[in-house]
Amino acid sequence: MVKLSDPLVLPCGATLPNRIAKGAMTEGLATPDGRPTPELERLYGIWADGGSGILLTGNIIVDKDHLERPGNVVIDREPDEDMARRLAAWAKAGTRAGNHLWAQISHGGRQTPKLVNSEPKSSSDVPLALPGGQFGQPIPLMTDEIADLVVRWAVAAKACRDAGFTGVQVHGAHGYLVSQFLSPRVNKRTDEYGGSLENRARFLLEIVAAVRAAVGPDFPISVKLNSADFQKGGFAFEDSLQVVQWLEAASVDLIEISGGTYEQPKLMGIEGMEDEEAQNVAPSTAAREAYFVDFAKAMQDAVSVPLMVTGGFRTRTAMEQALDMGAADVIGLGRPLCVQTDGPKQLLAGAEELPRYENQVDLLPGWLGFLKRFQVIKAVSGFAGIYWFYQQLWLLGHEGRTDEGFSVMRAFRLVEARNKRIMAQRGA
Repeated sequence: MVKLSDPLVLPCGATLPNRIAKGAMTEGLATPDGRPTPELERLYGIWADGGSGILLTGNIIVDKDHLERPGNVVIDREPDEDMARRLAAWAKAGTRAGNHLWAQISHGGRQTPKLVNSEPKSSSDVPLALPGGQFGQPIPLMTDEIADLVVRWAVAAKACRDAGFTGVQVHGAHGYLVSQFLSPRVNKRTDEYGGSLENRARFLLEIVAAVRAAVGPDFPISVKLNSADFQKGGFAFEDSLQVVQWLEAASVDLIEISGGTYEQPKLMGIEGMEDEEAQNVAPSTAAREAYFVDFAKAMQDAVSVPLMVTGGFRTRTAMEQALDMGAADVIGLGRPLCVQTDGPKQLLAGAEELPRYENQVDLLPGWLGFLKRFQVIKAVSGFAGIYWFYQQLWLLGHEGRTDEGFSVMRAFRLVEARNKRIMAQRGA
């Protein structure tokens, strides 16, 4: 039986000390111009002490005009002396317990908030179908811009390796730019980056090749990939399975299986803007808790590359079942670690279950739940709950503490105000 405490040797030769990973969660703690801060060091030091074998950072962005949110770290060029020093300090804090720290490298694409960029670049000009006007009309990338972005991913990966990070992850999921290229619903291109799955996956595979050339053969490279978008006409499981096989051939060391987009936030267990598109995958009992475990199991039957599954895991029983049935090699944990930062250490010591904080963070009281029939209310309520977790990370980074009793409405207001303040300072 595979246990959470078992080490894992990756194809590149690196060894993970255990099978638990702190999944990537956006922090919003960088300076207005995208530099790491002492607050990021404090947060990742706390997580390093918490027992995870790997810590994955939130989005490190390769284009300052395409943030996932204000406060992202940005590496869009060779680091200057100050940036290199800040990256090294962050890496030192985040690996202080002998664990891995992997940099998740990303680009917001059309999911860049309008507050950051009202005309974001994407694979095509298909706008985000969310109410409220928070996202602008995208502009298709030119082929020379795509080539430049591939180089930027490699530059960022090398900068992180040089700073002391122990691996990198290419973010190809959740509706961000790489995911926008993979999705036939979003990617309407007619050139070599659109149409067939081979063309839609070209951007991702070029990024992986450039990153591997930049970091060398013995440095872990991971890709975060949707098992499916769960949207009509979107990236389907059959597509994902083929892309995983291509990634294995491209020397990727670990593939994290997730799913969904802003329009269909399956990754957060939140109801989306449309009915979920069913996927042809056999169900298991583990899937009652972990959203994507059955997709990973189906993939493991076709590839040998190690897989990480993130989304929904709360009990040690389900985690070990997923490991033992061959559905996952690494278990990713997210929201519980925003409050119970030593959750991995407790699980390794025998704890049976992590808290389900998501069940207690709703913008609307139960008696007003009927308002969620309105799409804009549903969207605001869902994001407000996420902002509660953002606030916990802000408290950890600034004060080294959490506050389970923090009001969801207050968290929503504070995060929105900080976002505006960061953008105002960046433009000053």
